[in-house]
Amino acid sequence: MALGVRAAPFTYVAHALAVAAAAMVLVWAIHFRGGLAIEATNKNLIFNVHPVLMLIGYIIIGSEAIMVYKVFPTLHHDTAKLIHLILHGIALVLGAVGIYFAFKNHNESGIANLYSLHSWIGIGTITLYGVQWIFGFVTFFFPGAAPNLRKSLLPWHILFGLFVYILALANAELGFLEKLTFLESGGLDKYGTEAFLVNFTALVVVLFGASVVVAAITPARLEEPQGYAPIPES
Repeated sequence: MALGVRAAPFTYVAHALAVAAAAMVLVWAIHFRGGLAIEATNKNLIFNVHPVLMLIGYIIIGSEAIMVYKVFPTLHHDTAKLIHLILHGIALVLGAVGIYFAFKNHNESGIANLYSLHSWIGIGTITLYGVQWIFGFVTFFFPGAAPNLRKSLLPWHILFGLFVYILALANAELGFLEKLTFLESGGLDKYGTEAFLVNFTALVVVLFGASVVVAAITPARLEEPQGYAPIPES
């Protein structure tokens, strides 16, 4: 059923929420958690790189890749497709680096790896993201499938992409919950400023993701058919 609205308002909301979420996670990591570091005697500083890269590098840049067709509806299709591919590639690399820093922190701190649902889903999500990127590259970019095959595969590419995106959002929420639970178990005030900041950041990410998904399934123009993007097969 058509919503009767254009994607543009939802992209505006998504971008505003993206800025808010990015600012909030940086304030958390730098102001409350002590900063970011590639190497440090305080291993918590190494871990802090993880949520920053996963949110800003993985989810937010990945969201921009999803919305590119709606943010620039008049952009030449091949150009939009290239931007879509590059942004998803950047998100994939930064997400992998973000996961590396979680492993680095655990290994240097003597903490076990891959023991939580958050870590299991995280590895699964980044793997599916990589599979989706390779599939999109081979099918729609180079060498490229036949036009009829691309047309038949496009809905599945869209559906699977949104599934992986929603899975990434859900896992981000698990990550916020897991980290905050650990901090509160270590004495962090459950009603303190930092706890509220983490919870509100997670809430903003939920609203941000919802805006991106609605923008993705809403037409750029009302006269267009409902769907992710009016992508030509040629």
